[in-house]
Amino acid sequence: MDDSLSLPRDPAEIWAARQWQNAMEPSMARFVKDEALRGELLQRVFLEARLAHLPPELVLAVIQVESAFRVDAISSAGAVGLMQIMPFWIRELGLPADDLKDPWRNLRYGTTILAHYLAVERGDFTRALARYNGSLGQTWYPERVMRAWQRHWREPTGAGRATVQR
Repeated sequence: MDDSLSLPRDPAEIWAARQWQNAMEPSMARFVKDEALRGELLQRVFLEARLAHLPPELVLAVIQVESAFRVDAISSAGAVGLMQIMPFWIRELGLPADDLKDPWRNLRYGTTILAHYLAVERGDFTRALARYNGSLGQTWYPERVMRAWQRHWREPTGAGRATVQR
């Protein structure tokens, strides 16, 4: 079992996660038809975003743009999974046995990488997203993610913010 999922959580955090998940459910239903998978994916996104100190709605927007929520997506450049992780990241962050096709491992890598770039860029989402995509100096990718964030993943008032630190 993943340690991040077994950490004790206080009732306020559990309530915030459930409120956020319920608010995101209708938008997610367009992309992920299977209800059980949808629920687990929302739960995992919330937890991984919390661990990486990222807005979970941003993570959903990145996944939408990168893979349209297809866990088996592989790009022509070789990027893999939900968050389209390049295999070289295994050498940088993980273990040789890590499977980027595993959606939960992929989510951990993606949030870690995005949080790193956000720190490097001192909170500048545009530059961090461009780095994530490998297009630093261009704005087309960050604009796509920000548009998806605003159109599909608006944060419900107060939901989830109790545990996400910036």
